[in-house]
Amino acid sequence: MLDFFKKRKEGLKVFQDAVRSRTTEESKGTIPDGLYEKCPKCDASVLKSDLVANFSICPTCDYHFRMTARERIAILADTGTFFEMDADLKSYDPLEMPGYSQKLDNLYAADLSEAVLTGIGMIEGYQYAIAVMDSSFLMGSMGTVVGEKIVKLTEYATKNRLPLVIFATSGGARMQEGILSLMQMAKTTAALGKHDAAGLFYLSILTDPTFGGVSASFATVADVILAEPEALIGFAGPRVIKQTIKQVLPDGFQSSEFLLEHGLIDRITDRREIAATIKQLSKMFCVAGGGHNGFTRS
Repeated sequence: MLDFFKKRKEGLKVFQDAVRSRTTEESKGTIPDGLYEKCPKCDASVLKSDLVANFSICPTCDYHFRMTARERIAILADTGTFFEMDADLKSYDPLEMPGYSQKLDNLYAADLSEAVLTGIGMIEGYQYAIAVMDSSFLMGSMGTVVGEKIVKLTEYATKNRLPLVIFATSGGARMQEGILSLMQMAKTTAALGKHDAAGLFYLSILTDPTFGGVSASFATVADVILAEPEALIGFAGPRVIKQTIKQVLPDGFQSSEFLLEHGLIDRITDRREIAATIKQLSKMFCVAGGGHNGFTRS
C-alpha cells in the first residue's frame, strides 16, 4: 500500500511538471517581445502601456525610468503648444575621432537628432523656453551642438523676456570633441548670466544621471534647482572615482537625496508633480514680482 501511494505521488509530480512546462512554453509563444519592462530597482515586470500611463514610473516602487526628450515634452508641455527650435543643427566630427562619424550617422538614422531638444512651449498655461536633454543620444554628452542649442535658446529667452527651464541628463562633456566640448561649459554659463542680469527666471531640473561638464556648468547655476528622486548627480561617476582614488563611495553619496541634505538642490520632486511645481514656481517668481516680469501668460 505504501508503494502504491509513493508511485501515485511520483506520477502526480511528473504530470504537474509537464503541465507547468507546457504552460510556460505556451506563454512564451503568446506574449510578444517588448510588452513588459523590468524595473531595475525592484525587478517587477511592468506592462509598457502601464508604465507610459504612469509617467514612466514603476507602479511598485516608484523608480523613475529614464525618458527620451520627446517623451518628456509630451508629458510636460500643454498639448499642441511646443514649437521646436534649431532642429536642423547636427553634430560633426571636428577632430576626426575614429568611429565617431559612424555613431552619429547611426543615431540620425534612428531619428535621434541630438542630445538636447529645445523650443518654446506652454507649461500649465505659462510660456517657457524649454530645453530637455536626452540620454539616448550618446548618453546626453555635451558637444558643440548641445552648447550652441542651449545658448541660442537662452539668448532667445533673454531677448523675448521669457523664463527658462532646462531638464539635465548627461554623462558629461563629449570626449570625441575634446576641448571644443569643454568650451561649452563657459559658453552656456555666460549666456545664462545675461539671462539672469535681465531679471529673468531660470529653473534647472536634474534627472538621472547628471554628471561631468553639464553638472559643473548650466545645470547648477539656476535660481531654483529641482531633482527627480534617486537621481545620480555629481562630477565624476562612482566607477571613475574608484579607479582614480581606489576608494568606494558611501551608499547614496551622489544621490539627489544626499545633495538635498547638503544644500546643492532645493527640492526633490516626483515626475508626476513636475508640471504642477513649475506652475507654482511661475506664480512665485514670474507673477508675484521679484523682477521676473518678462513672462507671457495665456
